[in-house]
Amino acid sequence: MTQAQRRIYLIQMLLEEDPRYHTIHIPKDAQVQRALLRSLMNVRMPKPISRDFLHIQDEYLQYERDRRGITDGAKLPSIPGDSRLVLWQGDITTLKVDAIVNAANSRMLGCFQPLHSCIDNIIGTRSGIQLRLYCHDIMRKQGHEEPTGQAKITPAFNLASKYILHTVGPIIYGPVSKQDRDALASCYRSCLELAVENNCQSIAFCCISTGEFHFPHEKAAEIAVQTVTSFFNTQKPNIRVIFNVFKDEDLRIYQKLLGGSKC
Repeated sequence: MTQAQRRIYLIQMLLEEDPRYHTIHIPKDAQVQRALLRSLMNVRMPKPISRDFLHIQDEYLQYERDRRGITDGAKLPSIPGDSRLVLWQGDITTLKVDAIVNAANSRMLGCFQPLHSCIDNIIGTRSGIQLRLYCHDIMRKQGHEEPTGQAKITPAFNLASKYILHTVGPIIYGPVSKQDRDALASCYRSCLELAVENNCQSIAFCCISTGEFHFPHEKAAEIAVQTVTSFFNTQKPNIRVIFNVFKDEDLRIYQKLLGGSKC
């Protein structure tokens, strides 16, 4: 199969499994097809799907992953004076590391809003349908929503990393409270503890809670750096931490906190 044929096959299968979509026609434009496929994956509820579909999906997603390019986290330069810390601006889904961190919601099932720009949506789309199925099984067994400040680990499926660490950050509605600050710090500690428990030697943190959850960027970065540094000093783990930023604003904030490093 060509990549175009894989894409059309996946769209057809997703349209056929839901009677509400039977009147939708597959567009000819490749970019519109990509948007349609992503939308269908975003809204699909966690339910069984055929091995044939997953096989074709994995081929499709891995091709797209390789086309975007993979960044080897081990080759990223450390910040001056601390070989354990890295600052890197880019797409976290392209990082080849042991674990990346996903800013999840309390349902832990990913973002159901089609084509949403949040990290939860992008990670879910690019890892594949298996991720929502895996998380659904975890949450079904747990029997309740994920508390703020805790974390869960899953395979990364079709991403470049081995694992995804899913953590629920605090949602900010007004002034940031001590409880909010403690909850965000707990997100970073929980992910680090889980990474160490699973023998991860590298972990990439996104800017937890600073997107849809509205935690102020500078304050969140201060908590991130302080928590990671404290964990290093007390636990002395054999792990390398990458502070992954996407926005220029966050890059400037972390450069200031980490001593002007630029990656």
